Amino acid sequence: MSSSIATTRFSFLDRSRTREGHDGPQALRDTVTLAATAEALGYHRFWVSEHHSVPGVAGSAPTVLAAAVAAATSTIRVGTGGVMLPNHQPFVVAEQFGVLASLFPGRIDMGLGRSVGFTDGIRRALGRDRQDADAFAGQLAELLGWLDGTQQAHPQVHARPAEGLRVPPYVLATGEGAAVAAAAGLPLVVGDLRGREKLMRAVDVYRGGFRPSAWGREPYVMVSGTVAVAGTEEEARRLLVPEAWSMAYSRTHGSFPPLVSAERIETLAMTEKERRLFENGLEGHLAGTEDRVRAGLEQVIEETGADEVLVTTSTYDREALVDSMRRLARIAGLG
Repeated sequence: MSSSIATTRFSFLDRSRTREGHDGPQALRDTVTLAATAEALGYHRFWVSEHHSVPGVAGSAPTVLAAAVAAATSTIRVGTGGVMLPNHQPFVVAEQFGVLASLFPGRIDMGLGRSVGFTDGIRRALGRDRQDADAFAGQLAELLGWLDGTQQAHPQVHARPAEGLRVPPYVLATGEGAAVAAAAGLPLVVGDLRGREKLMRAVDVYRGGFRPSAWGREPYVMVSGTVAVAGTEEEARRLLVPEAWSMAYSRTHGSFPPLVSAERIETLAMTEKERRLFENGLEGHLAGTEDRVRAGLEQVIEETGADEVLVTTSTYDREALVDSMRRLARIAGLG
């Protein structure tokens, strides 16, 4: 194992993807089960995501799901990747994380993103519009103020039981968001690994503009992306097939569907555009045998100086996913 991999943390983000024949409630239960697996394998943290009105994603309430994950585990850090702050009042987000941190002290991470619902209908249902994402920096500052008791906008109002608790915040961002993380002195979570040049620009912006804060004295970079490890190159590629087809379908039909098996996808007749998008979706990930993925990880870590790798792999075959996680844990020397 290389020294760069040996000194890097490895964590897992599960988006609670639905699968053909397995509904949303089952996807959420699968997430909780997967968290216990990640803990047993020695991963550092397990995060859950926030998506609204997406047919292929069941995770719409990340703090609620994080509570279930934390209750089913005992040592792994648990958090959100992330709560989309423009969708919520910072005061309520502070209260929610205060409850989580009180119930599971020393184990809760507060990952925060700047996205808002991705269609006009969803944004209206949330009571938000596209421009709310532009207020992320102010929302972030307000949220941190509720935690440390410095907020002045609402005198005599306190976010209980959050005020005074140490709940580590992380910013999920690229581009402008990386600058927000730097100015706030917070750790940065950036992806994906396929857009290496864009990723590197965000990391450079972040490190160049980082200002030490009470939350962090030095920059901390977590790079995120798909990692698929298997016994052969072809087996690893098949792990990528369900998500690649789901993305291709969403871009040609306007709806993000549940995952279907690689076997079924391989029998589908695709249009030229679908085939092009599908093949593109298979490219650029860290996928292959253990030796191949090890070499790819060494390159990513050396190029980015990442402190941590957050794996986001989604696939239909859960046994193959667990096997991939197990192989990655072996590469990283976890446990």
